[in-house]
Amino acid sequence: MRALLWVVGVVAGVLILLGLLLEAVRWLVIIGVIALAAVIIFAIVKGRQVVHQHSTRRR
Repeated sequence: MRALLWVVGVVAGVLILLGLLLEAVRWLVIIGVIALAAVIIFAIVKGRQVVHQHSTRRR
């Protein structure tokens, strides 16, 4: 009976930790997508600035 309680306790602990880990992974994916979008937007803005500066020099 005591061994069964230990097994149930360990399985419950593993399931709780797995749930927390999956929740953390989900948030990391969301943060990563936001960071990727920010980098893409920053690159587009900087690229437009470079093109604009290059075109004003030629005039």
